[in-house]
Amino acid sequence: MRFLPWLIILITLIGCGDSRNSEILLHSNWKFSEAKTGQWRAATIPGTVQTDLLNLGAIPDPFKGNNEDSIQWVSEKDWTYRTTFSVASEVLQKKKHFLAFQGLDTYATVFLNDSLILTANNAFRSWEIDVTNLLQKENRLRVLFQPVDSIEQNEADKLSYTLPESPRVFSRKAQFQYGWDWGPKIKTMGIWRDVSLISYDKIRLRDVYIETNEINTSEANLTAHITLDSDLHDFCDIVIENVTTGEIKKVNQELYGPSTIYKIPLSIKDPKLWWTHNLGAPFLYEFKITIKKKQQIISSEVQKIGLRTIELVTEKDSIGESFFFKLNGKPVYMKGANYIPQNIFLPEVTQKDREKLITDVVDANMNMLRVWGGGVYEDDLFYDLCDEKGVLVWQDFMFACAMYPGDTAFIENVKQEAIENVKRLRKHPSIALWCGNNENSEGWARWGWADDKTTEERAKIWSDYHAVFRHVLPRVVDSLHPSVNYWESSPKYGRGDKRYKTEGDAHDWWVWHDGYPFEHFEEEIPRFMSEFGFQSFPSYEAIQFFTEQDSIDILHPSFTTHQKHSRGFQLIKEYMARDYPVPENDREYVYVSQLLQAYGITKGIRAQRKAKPYNMGSLYWQLNDCWPVVSWSSIDGLGNWKSLHYKAKRAFENRLILAWEAGEYLNVTVADDALTSITGTLRVAIKDFEGNLIKEQTLYNYQTDRNKNEVVLKMLLSDFEFNPANSFAEITFEKEKSIFYFEKPKDLKLPKQEIAIETTKTTKGFTLRLTSEVLQKDVFLYSDSKGHFDDNFFDLLPKESKVVIFKTDISEATISYLTLNKIQ
Repeated sequence: MRFLPWLIILITLIGCGDSRNSEILLHSNWKFSEAKTGQWRAATIPGTVQTDLLNLGAIPDPFKGNNEDSIQWVSEKDWTYRTTFSVASEVLQKKKHFLAFQGLDTYATVFLNDSLILTANNAFRSWEIDVTNLLQKENRLRVLFQPVDSIEQNEADKLSYTLPESPRVFSRKAQFQYGWDWGPKIKTMGIWRDVSLISYDKIRLRDVYIETNEINTSEANLTAHITLDSDLHDFCDIVIENVTTGEIKKVNQELYGPSTIYKIPLSIKDPKLWWTHNLGAPFLYEFKITIKKKQQIISSEVQKIGLRTIELVTEKDSIGESFFFKLNGKPVYMKGANYIPQNIFLPEVTQKDREKLITDVVDANMNMLRVWGGGVYEDDLFYDLCDEKGVLVWQDFMFACAMYPGDTAFIENVKQEAIENVKRLRKHPSIALWCGNNENSEGWARWGWADDKTTEERAKIWSDYHAVFRHVLPRVVDSLHPSVNYWESSPKYGRGDKRYKTEGDAHDWWVWHDGYPFEHFEEEIPRFMSEFGFQSFPSYEAIQFFTEQDSIDILHPSFTTHQKHSRGFQLIKEYMARDYPVPENDREYVYVSQLLQAYGITKGIRAQRKAKPYNMGSLYWQLNDCWPVVSWSSIDGLGNWKSLHYKAKRAFENRLILAWEAGEYLNVTVADDALTSITGTLRVAIKDFEGNLIKEQTLYNYQTDRNKNEVVLKMLLSDFEFNPANSFAEITFEKEKSIFYFEKPKDLKLPKQEIAIETTKTTKGFTLRLTSEVLQKDVFLYSDSKGHFDDNFFDLLPKESKVVIFKTDISEATISYLTLNKIQ
């Protein structure tokens, strides 16, 4: 758990003299208590009641065993937080003072010096209160939190019908905390983001937004939207420095009154564009905006921007309607995954956690993340990292798998939530799309939600849906961020509508939920796949963590709460029996479950990429976990890469060799997502598992085409003899290599031989050199020492060597391996 020092941290104190503005974080001296008990204990801010209790040892770790069940009482109680803080005389003398809460979860009443100053009801909003007339040298701040249950039930009772997924729909808080089929039910409470005191005398720089108006090869035209708070009718200097180019623009601005937006035109000569990392450099310009009064600096802010255009193209065609993104005028194939919050306890996500995850995204060749609507609008650092590393963000508004109320108070609350978050996030070049909700319209259309409703009730529920997702949200986006498209609901059409393949984005859950074989992904391909997935077990480390034992036991009682899908284990076993040998050893079973997940999902990725440009995106469910659990993630709850993440990395490479059988032929093409094509030699070699060459075929001077995938090499398999069960096709194109198997993994006749591993210690861990006389299928390296293998779950070809880096801080490590050869 985090530790914060007990002090008041001064984070912004800009300029000199009496005119300077200040912002002081109020994170110290907090205590909390169950209401009316008077038992006050130390609290950490930002934080939650649950993590504060956990820090004190008052509740067991809900991530371990079945402890989740034993802490449900926490969210059923009222809790109070309080602190005292002093204000220095020079700060107290300023004319204006505001208390700012960046996040209160969720129903909170705030008192300053025993005066009621705020009643909050939305964890996705920030709250700023003028406390100029209440602030003293010594101050008492108190925040009371009320459980969501009673408030939600009270709202539900006002309706004559039950809304689908009621009662969580009445609370504007992270919906995944109510329990999902991959996450625990832990409804947090607390001060989950920063609390600060903002003080100023004359002018306050409230917001900066540098909007891109037009870009051409010679110049980019911009507008700086500068929001200033001031009661003066006077002048100030607004100085905008392009730190990257050294250009400075100074405007002597007349002030018109409180919270006014001043628009200042800017330009950049010979602009450098922002690209996703797989297409170019995610170049950022740095600007410094300074407000001066009589040569004194009052306030300043630094902001980085990327110059790019982004467009969602949905045009009618002979098949249906397209769905693809243009970045800087170029159609771009989107490759990535769906993101959920990194921890059920949101304040526990550290800067290091964020940096690691987005680095993992880039390392896996992803260029888009979908921020799913059941989580939260992430903090600024998340989007900063996506900006810096060249990852586009499909941003859902926070509505998921439900129908929501439409009364006046709820609509206004949602409107303010949307305004605030669109304003906050629109400065990021990584934002590619605003999406209204996740699966709400599909649920209404085909999940039976309307079955027990009268005609009038159906009309009212759908009217409320219309008010939020076809009125409020699109208007907010259009007015505040018109350069980015709004998409009403993901998917556009559900599985019950045949148009799911020909229009919009699709969620394909026939695989898993309906038990369809993985080959379904190759047969039913939509225009853009925004969700599809399959479960696997997490790493050995994660299982050992929540079972609290060294051995791997998949029948351990803790799996009662660490497998949230009612048919999860059954489905994994059924699919495994179709395509893989089913091990009896638990350690091997976990390993094969990960191979199974990767096998199915990468089969889908490859089929979707093969269908380009009909299909222009593949985002699987899901990237990460919010705790250690059996789930659809490719990175488990402790940050370990599963087989899927390693194999998705290969399937998402810019240039991907694709091979498939069609009748008597082996067909080959190269999917190329790069902006420039290359010419080279394409070679197919059929070999047996001992490495003996059976047949080869070569295509010289082949030039890739990023706009289409056509068969470029056809090998007639009936023209020679080979045993499909112990042969493979090795296909190479320039630096790229791909292995194609003619049988399912369970039907391969893999030889039983060992791998030779030569280990060398380095300053950052170990270098491993692996060799084998025969093909080794799906080599899985693992160690009891904490670390990361730069490659894993790979095929080691016969009589070839492979070098793998194991990055670890441990000076000595035992490294073991499994292969599919050992299990058959």
